[in-house]
Amino acid sequence: MALYLIGDVQGCDAPLQQLLEKVDFSPSRDTLYLLGDLVNRGPDSLGVLRRMRRYGGAARCLLGNHDLNLLAIAQGVRQPHRHDTLAGVLQAPDRTALLDWLRHQHLALRETVADRVLLMVHAGVLPGWSASRTIALAAEVEAVLQSNEWGEFLQQMYGDEPAAWSDTLAGAARLRVIVNALTRLRFCTPAGAMEFATKEGSGAAPAGYLPWFDVPGRQTADVTVAFGHWSTLGALARRDVLSLDTGCVWGGCLSAMRLGGTSDAPGGHVGGELIQVRCDQAQVPG
Repeated sequence: MALYLIGDVQGCDAPLQQLLEKVDFSPSRDTLYLLGDLVNRGPDSLGVLRRMRRYGGAARCLLGNHDLNLLAIAQGVRQPHRHDTLAGVLQAPDRTALLDWLRHQHLALRETVADRVLLMVHAGVLPGWSASRTIALAAEVEAVLQSNEWGEFLQQMYGDEPAAWSDTLAGAARLRVIVNALTRLRFCTPAGAMEFATKEGSGAAPAGYLPWFDVPGRQTADVTVAFGHWSTLGALARRDVLSLDTGCVWGGCLSAMRLGGTSDAPGGHVGGELIQVRCDQAQVPG
C-alpha cells in the first residue's frame, strides 16, 4: 500500500491520469491525498471531480480557494472570472452530486507517517495554531459547509479582514480567518497578521512579513506540514514542510510525493520520493 500527496491539479485531468499511471496507482491498494485546488484554469475540471469521486475512500481531498470559488459560483454568490474554466462542471448532468461531494471534503487532514505527524492544508497555517488546533478550526468550517446553511456561509466568506486570528472571534469573521489561512495564506507577520497581495516566491516577502512556514516559534514546527497553493515557491522538501504546487496549470509539472521512510534526523521526518509529469497542454492564461 502506498500513500501519495499530490499538488494543485486545477482541472488538468490528463496530466493527473499520466501521473497516476506513472506511479501505478490502484484505488484498491493505495491512497491519494490531493492538497486542494482540484478545479479551475485547466481544461477538464469535470474530469478531475468525477475521477476523485469515483475513487471513493482511496482519494482524500482538501478544499482550496478555487474549489470554494466553484461552490460560490454554483450558489450564485460570485460571478465567474473571465479566466475561470468551470462551465463543464456547472452544466454537467451530475452537477448536484459533484458539488455535494466537493463540499463534504476537508480543509485540513492529519495522518501519522513514519512515526511523525503529517498535517495537510491547501495554503498555510497561522503561527499560533498547533496541528490539533488547526484540525479543530478546520472542522468548524467543514461543519458549516456540510450543513443546510452552506450557501449563507459562502455569502459571508470573502474578504481580507480580520487579517489576524483572535480567540475572541465569532461568527462569519471567525470562519473567514480560518478559510483565509488554510486556503490563501503565503506571508504573515511574526504575530500572524496575513498579507494576500503578494504572490511571488518566498524571497519577495513585503517588509515586516515572512513566509508563514519561516515564522520563528511556529506551533506546527514539530510536525510536517504539506501544502500546495504557492506555484512560485515550487517543490520544497524540509523536515517541517512539504510544498507540492509546481505550476501544472501554468505549463510546469504535476507533482506527487510517495510517502514513507524516515531520515536519520532526530525524531525522523516524513520521507518520500518526488514523482512528476510535465503539463504541456494548452492552458488558460491569467
